[in-house]
Amino acid sequence: MRWLENRFDNLGNARKAAVMMLLYPKDEVAYLLLIVRNSYPGVHSSQIGFPGGKVEESDSNLEETALRETHEEVGIHPDKIKIIKTFSEIYIPPSNFLVAPFMGISHEELSFVPDLDEVKRVLEFSIVDFLDEKSITKVKMSTSYATDIEVPAFMVDKYIVWGATAMMMSELKETIKNVLL
Repeated sequence: MRWLENRFDNLGNARKAAVMMLLYPKDEVAYLLLIVRNSYPGVHSSQIGFPGGKVEESDSNLEETALRETHEEVGIHPDKIKIIKTFSEIYIPPSNFLVAPFMGISHEELSFVPDLDEVKRVLEFSIVDFLDEKSITKVKMSTSYATDIEVPAFMVDKYIVWGATAMMMSELKETIKNVLL
């Protein structure tokens, strides 16, 4: 149990970050935006996630961070996004970030312009596929704290989405399902 306790020792000193779980229409179907991060020296290199990043001094709050980062990473202006819900913050021990996820909606089809320094690819995940239980799988992973552990994950295209992003997606999925029922 000591290893688990040690993973959370820095929680009080965690760096703040925010991400945008953006829903938008495309061909009369709702989609969820994800990105594939570029390769770089760091723990989140090449991972799949939501647009977002660390709080900057110019940000007045976490919502502004999520909107600014979405604009910087995929070119969607904050005026095109309405934030409608906050979700549970998630602490990510390997990078010492406390991440605040926001659900945003755009009512228009979007044209993404990825920042090629940060974003390798934009992933568009239809809500129909997202809500389908077949999108959930289990995979064996090696992480900074364990080897060959089985973790729940989402399959998006050919990509495996796991960890903090999968946890955020699970909460989003349950929220959407509760609204639809």
